[in-house]
This record gives sequence, structure tokens and C-alpha cells, in this order.
Amino acid sequence: MSADKHWDVYVIEFARSKDQPLDGLISGAHDDGVVDLPFSFVMARRGDKVVLVDTGFMQEGIGAEMGVRFGIPDWVSPLRMLGELGVAPEQVTDIVISHAHFDHMGSIGKFPRAHIWVQKAEILSWIEAMALPPQFGFLTAIINPDDLRNAFDASVQHRLTLLEGDRDNILPGLHVRFGQGHTLGQQFAILETSKGRLVISGDCVYDGRNIKGHNNDGVYVPLANGVGSIWEQLKTMDRINTEIAGDLDRLIILHDSKRWPKLPIIKEIEGFRILRAA
Repeated sequence: MSADKHWDVYVIEFARSKDQPLDGLISGAHDDGVVDLPFSFVMARRGDKVVLVDTGFMQEGIGAEMGVRFGIPDWVSPLRMLGELGVAPEQVTDIVISHAHFDHMGSIGKFPRAHIWVQKAEILSWIEAMALPPQFGFLTAIINPDDLRNAFDASVQHRLTLLEGDRDNILPGLHVRFGQGHTLGQQFAILETSKGRLVISGDCVYDGRNIKGHNNDGVYVPLANGVGSIWEQLKTMDRINTEIAGDLDRLIILHDSKRWPKLPIIKEIEGFRILRAA
């Protein structure tokens, strides 16, 4: 791929939860205390294309209620953070949704021209889960139904593509891989950059230990939450590990508790970082 075809990639932090127990994220992290966990999404630019991998969430309506429910007191609008990079909502051409949890999909209604790419299994599984009786509410506790409504509105406008598994080059140099486990239809993204292929984790991975193992022993560590199976989680981690050839510098973890220490900070807005990944 020629240099002018490489994607420029930015990690955009927009929120942090307070005192998140690590053992609620990583299986077996019982003695590791708590962290103020960052929430982020990715913006990538190439030519006239501006792509988001996930969108964060808005402090509006149900989104604001969920921010309180999940202990996220610190937040800056994702739209403001994009504005710091000179990107207006109507300039976003495409959105790749890793999965439909409110903190990853909660702003899709703010991008009126964007084409949305999500796994068919992800959307349909949540519609099925929403239809279950109230005693199944654990499954949908992290889902904002307004996000599913916004996805439906995009489908009526022919701005929604429901993917079925892996797809290369949804745009040139942008690939998606099916990565279920945390949810039934999660996907992760791969971007071709000047640094090589970068993987955007979604919530397939919360921490480098998921890949490297506790004590760096190489045994995959499952997430401590999710509605899919641990079996599928570990198979997805293996797919990611194979893609990055074991090099965590090629993996962007959206909830990186260390806040991406190897990436240069481009801007800092009210304590939230915009970092350049490539």
C-alpha cells in the first residue's frame, strides 16, 4: 500500500469511570485493586474518508442515566473531542461499531451522513435479548435501546451495513474480523497504517494480560464480564494475538487502564487525551 493510502489514526479518550475494580474486568485480578478506567474511541483519516471505530456516548436521556449507573462521573462530549481535531459530525463518512454496549455505540445518532458497519449477529442478538421477559435483564443492562433505534433509523436511510463475519477492505485498508465472546456479535477492526497493521480491540481485550497472561505466562485470561462464552472470548483473543504476532504495540485497547503510555499526546482537553497511534 502506497504512503498516501495509509490511515492516520488517533485514540480519543472521552470519559473515565471512578474506582473500577479490576477483577470486574479481568478474570483472576482479585488482588489488583481499582482503577479510574478510561473510555475511548478511534478516529482514522485517509483522503476524503473520516472513520470512527466506535463513537462513545452522550450524556443525554438514557445515556446520562447509564453514565451514573456505571459510575462514570468524568466525561467530555465525543463531538467536542472530534472538534479538537477539526472534524465536524457531518464530516464523518463511516462508523465501525465493535459492539452495541452504550459506551461504544451511544453517539451514532449524531453523525447524520455516516455509513455504519456492524455485525448482523450483534444487532439481531440484542433485539432478541430485548424481547425476553424482564428476568433476563442482566443481558441488556449495558444496552441503551435508543442506540438500537438510531441503528434502525440508519437502516431506513440505507446507511447501515449488516456484516456476516470477516470482511476485508470495507474501505481500502480497513478490515473487520468477527470476534464474539464479550457479546454474541462483536467485531474488531484492522487498519493499514505507516506503522503496519493496527488492531482496534473493541472490548475483545481489556488489558494486555488478556493476551500475555497473568505473570506473562502466555495463558489467555478471559474477561470478567460478557454475555457470550469464555470459549469464544479466548478464541477471539487468539485471533487478535495471531494478527499482531504477539506485539502489543500493534493493539489499541480502548479501555487501556494505563492510558496508552507509548503513544504521543496530541492534545489534552480537561484531562482527556487525544493520542496519535499512526
